[in-house]
Amino acid sequence: MKIIFLSDFCKRTGSIDICMPRAAALAGLTVLAVTATTLWGGYQLGEQYGIRSGVETANAEVYQMLDAERRVIADAKAEQRAHLDALALKIAELQAHVMRLDALGDRLVDVGKLDRGEFDFASAPPLGGAEESVPGDSLGLNDLSTEMERISGVLADREEKLSALEQVLMNRKVMADVMPSGRPVKQGWMSSGYGKRTDPFNGKKSYHRGVDFAGKRGSDVVAVAAGVVVRAEKASGYGNLVEIRHVDGYTTLYGHNKENLVRAGDVVSKGQTIALLGSTGRSSGPHVHFEVHRDGKNVDPLRYVRSQ
Repeated sequence: MKIIFLSDFCKRTGSIDICMPRAAALAGLTVLAVTATTLWGGYQLGEQYGIRSGVETANAEVYQMLDAERRVIADAKAEQRAHLDALALKIAELQAHVMRLDALGDRLVDVGKLDRGEFDFASAPPLGGAEESVPGDSLGLNDLSTEMERISGVLADREEKLSALEQVLMNRKVMADVMPSGRPVKQGWMSSGYGKRTDPFNGKKSYHRGVDFAGKRGSDVVAVAAGVVVRAEKASGYGNLVEIRHVDGYTTLYGHNKENLVRAGDVVSKGQTIALLGSTGRSSGPHVHFEVHRDGKNVDPLRYVRSQ
């Protein structure tokens, strides 16, 4: 459709007659329509932008919450790893305590001459018995840590006491090794005691300064304590003789040997074979004449023979 603005003097057939006031009104309406359309479009655009902005804000808040949760989880995992590392260290410490106690127990079994079948430190202690589980009573991390601390304290206390006991037993063993005790033969029997007796050669009363142990010729004569050989020679009346000096002023003497197996200056241990049983010197048959001296004085050997 065509709109043609003409004045009164230029009217033509087929045209719309619009005068200037009408044209002005029409133009105003057009401007108003365009303005309204523009405002409506701006409103719609603002609405859409506001929604989009709200969504983006909500998304940003969600992401912040997720990041915060991730940090919390990461911190919890780090704390858990720290607790696990601490527990692993404590377990290693307990294992070290147990290994030391096992080794100490083995030594005590040897020193105390205990039955290994009864005191077996290589195996876990046998346990048993009917038990009823209690729901919800599992140990927590703090409970477990406290219990491990308690066990660690108990193990340390036991280790200290067993070490003290080991020292006592070792001292006793050392004293038992260096102090005269026991028989000077592995096999045989006592054929004559200490003190007054009838001389086997002339039938007169005599004083026997030791005890005699008879046995098979050539059998072992052993030291009754650790010490140092001070004499290994032939002596009048004693035949082949061995004399050993021990601690605390003790000496022991072994006479009538078939053969001496040690020399002066040798260090011997308790139970070591030092000679072979014989009948050399003033002797009526194969035996060992055994004497004990304390600070140079002759004492009854039976006190030491029977002390073992």
